[in-house]
Amino acid sequence: MPRRDIGTDDPRVRVRPGKGSRPRTKRRPDYSDAPTGSVIAVDRGRYHVISEGGPRLTAVKAREIGRGGIVVGDKVRLTGDLSGRKDTLARIVEVLDRTTELTRSAEDSDAKGREKTIVANADIMVIVAAMTNPPVRPGFIDRCLVAAFDAGMEPLVCLTKADLGDPDNIQEFTKSLGVETVTVSMLGDHPANDGYEDVARRLTGHTSVLIGHSGVGKSTLINALIPDADRSIGHVNQVTGRGRHTSTSVEALPLPSGGWVIDTPGVRGFGLAHVDPNTVIAAFEELWEVTEACPRGCEHLATSPECALDDWIRQSPADQKQYRQVRVQSIRRLLISLKSAQEKPWEN
Repeated sequence: MPRRDIGTDDPRVRVRPGKGSRPRTKRRPDYSDAPTGSVIAVDRGRYHVISEGGPRLTAVKAREIGRGGIVVGDKVRLTGDLSGRKDTLARIVEVLDRTTELTRSAEDSDAKGREKTIVANADIMVIVAAMTNPPVRPGFIDRCLVAAFDAGMEPLVCLTKADLGDPDNIQEFTKSLGVETVTVSMLGDHPANDGYEDVARRLTGHTSVLIGHSGVGKSTLINALIPDADRSIGHVNQVTGRGRHTSTSVEALPLPSGGWVIDTPGVRGFGLAHVDPNTVIAAFEELWEVTEACPRGCEHLATSPECALDDWIRQSPADQKQYRQVRVQSIRRLLISLKSAQEKPWEN
């Protein structure tokens, strides 16, 4: 029997009420005029936001943003209840483009996709290191400098506990890197205590993020910069030399003179599996100039033939030879670690 087309006006056709009678659309709501704000803290699925020209809000994110799509420092668009009253929720409907993005991997060996964005839209990275207890680790500073360069952030090294250690060696190290360095003391009557004012002037008007090991004095630094911050201060284990985490989450705090400083929990390492190995040398102007004399395709390793870094060590003045050896060894360890990570098959 030939097939007959049955129209929707035929009584034998049943149309479920409210279904199939409205055409689908790909149009999405336009939030371009929605108010904006800045994320200052994240706590178990709730986002604390300072709205522009408005109060501090608690917000949730819209489903379309996806999991893990918002970090401290993000600029966002908001809808919902923007009154800031207790037990009210705003809704984050859009994350604006980021100017910078600080990312780290747990380890260099982590497969691609394991990296985590820590902070967005910060323009200064303050690398906090103690003169002693725990001791300065130049390799950690190297890693942070590479991360800052990769993120498009300006580095500032802050050396704490000047009253407990000898700053000469590490100051010579940081000075040779061409990195701005400031020294502060834990004691109010120590000459280096003036460094807090230097740090405050340097960070005013900027959004900065503090990075460092546990126990190096990040909380003490914040309390000096922001007297009403009242950040808890931990102690360093005298046996292991490791500090106890006092900051357990990322949080942005307003500076009295303008700008924001973002506190982060202490880290034991800074994985760079997400970073192109070529970025490592580019992060250090001094070494970059040296490697311009390397042959094409040079990997800048100890096994690389005619690597200019070896000549840089051999031709160094006597008082700089040890420093140059330490610098090159540190960079080469980092390059080997990243090269191994790049060659590891990525996990799906």
